[in-house]
Amino acid sequence: MNDRRDSTATPRSLRRYVYLSIAAAIVTIGLKSAAYLLTGSVGLLSDAMESLVNLVAALLALFLLTIAERPPDEDHAYGHTKAEYFSSAAEGALILLAAYSIGSAAISRMFAPQPLENVGSGLLVSLVASAINFGVARVLMRAGRQYNSITLEADAHHLMTDVWTSIGVVVGIVAVTLSGWLILDSLLALAVAVNIVWSGVQLMRRSALGLLDSAIPQAERDQIVAIMARYAPQGVQFHSLRTRQAGQRRFISVHVLVPGKWTVQRGHNLLEQIERDIRQTLAGPTTILTHLEPVEDPVSMEDMAIDR
Repeated sequence: MNDRRDSTATPRSLRRYVYLSIAAAIVTIGLKSAAYLLTGSVGLLSDAMESLVNLVAALLALFLLTIAERPPDEDHAYGHTKAEYFSSAAEGALILLAAYSIGSAAISRMFAPQPLENVGSGLLVSLVASAINFGVARVLMRAGRQYNSITLEADAHHLMTDVWTSIGVVVGIVAVTLSGWLILDSLLALAVAVNIVWSGVQLMRRSALGLLDSAIPQAERDQIVAIMARYAPQGVQFHSLRTRQAGQRRFISVHVLVPGKWTVQRGHNLLEQIERDIRQTLAGPTTILTHLEPVEDPVSMEDMAIDR
């Protein structure tokens, strides 16, 4: 049995991206709050409240990402990378809370509509805040995909939701100004709340799947199968390929069957080569566990299930 952990592929700390998200949240909270005070729009108020949720989520992400980056220890031999799933799940829950607050404010304003003021200045301030969120979201999404970090991806999706929310609010305020229908402001805020609910549910679903030890993407599993197939001409077979994702790290185990006449050294060399091939193909931290068996022994086929 060959258990090798790849530490060379561990990326630099991702917390620097979270600091960027925290800074953006603080700036946009100030800008959107100013926009609300200028206009009195409940839509802009809902937008500012979502930015406040962004700040809380970013602080939580910083805390849990710090835990996720801790090295393995005696009590956590496989590392702490699953902490990232708690971050994205908590962010999803905060998004749902924000949706509730926005919906409540919108319904109250619906029954007591108020005219909007300083629309031009308020919209300009809101658009500047949206531009900041858009730029930060692009940076976080790129880093999240590069380092396979669900925490950064969740934060990026949340910020992009904020951007689209802001655009919707701006469109609504313009519609109110042109039509004079004050109720449009509240109706748009309710639409924003529904959109936020969808985003929060999707984040929580993905986190739940990660905590349930879901397999790595099918495309990556196909790459592993293709690697194993290269050695078939040597009489090599394999079975019990199992994978799971834990934050940034992948865990892969596979049983490799070789001709019984091979020496232990030759079998070991083969496993080392297979592991190198897999690591070179799959970018990012990967822990691989390989188990060597003789292909002629019927017992080698009796351990294909999780429980023999």
